[in-house]
Amino acid sequence: MTRTKKAPSKNASIIDVARASGVSITTVSRVINKIGTVKEANRSRVMKAVKDLKFSPSIFAQRLATGKSNVVALVIPRYEGVFYSFYALELIRGVGTMCEVLKLDLLLHLTDARTPLSLRGVGGVIFSDIIGNRAQLEDSLAKGIPSVVINYYVDDLDVSCIAIDNAGGAENAVNYLIELGHKKIAHITGDVMTQAAAKRLEGYKRALEKNSIKIRPEYIFETDYSRGAARGAAEKLIKAADPATAVFVASDAMALEVMAVARELGKNIPNDLSIVGFDDNPSGLYGPVGLTTVRQPLIKMAEESVKELNRLISAGKKSTKKILLPAELVIRESCKSLA
Repeated sequence: MTRTKKAPSKNASIIDVARASGVSITTVSRVINKIGTVKEANRSRVMKAVKDLKFSPSIFAQRLATGKSNVVALVIPRYEGVFYSFYALELIRGVGTMCEVLKLDLLLHLTDARTPLSLRGVGGVIFSDIIGNRAQLEDSLAKGIPSVVINYYVDDLDVSCIAIDNAGGAENAVNYLIELGHKKIAHITGDVMTQAAAKRLEGYKRALEKNSIKIRPEYIFETDYSRGAARGAAEKLIKAADPATAVFVASDAMALEVMAVARELGKNIPNDLSIVGFDDNPSGLYGPVGLTTVRQPLIKMAEESVKELNRLISAGKKSTKKILLPAELVIRESCKSLA
């Protein structure tokens, strides 16, 4: 009679591994979590039992044993259309890709800024911008949780941050329009409650001032980054008694809306109105003309934030880094020279 060997249980536990290898549960835990002081003979028996039983250690048990968690929380302030946002999707893509490379688990947390974050079991936090949720960042730091802020330069807290040079990018965009001979240059802002939009407005004003061009308040249209608000601003801009010949828009999505409104009102881009956006959203390539824009390195910013957080988690280093990434002007067909 032939006796069939019983297949290993798919639900083998650490107790089963200890029994099969003839050692204590504590020894098995030390081997699994790569903690020293285990005899080589015992380690070999444990590893053989793990293989024979097809034992898969609990991630949570490993975290308890090592005192570290590989869960990274990405905190994004909640706003309407967040999952249609080029900015948000690029950040999630960049953070997610680097988390996979570094074997980190990603937890996405959309916050309304008023509710305290649940950070139990989290090894570190990436804050995507600080929009009304500074208290959440300060709470994370107070609890000693490794934290990194992106898209917001924090100069008054001891926290690592990686941001875009929004002011420099905006200044370059407006300088380009000035070089083309434009002096009547409008600006459609984003939500200036965000640091990015405020810095882009700052860069716009700085370029005009450095070139001795008067800042005209009627040429500045404040919006909330929405296409609807951009449409209203574009109508006012184009129908003005003394319309601008060029406009710098705080996002590509809004710039494309401005382009659509101009065409609806019988204007030609760029003959009647030159337009520069900000983001380098791929959709800017598929309009009536290619949109000149400012490329911000979103993927690089996202990936660098994960690397920095992993450094803080792994090494327990207290030193922080503050990085400002440059933005790049991308020239296409939406601007005309008046020179």
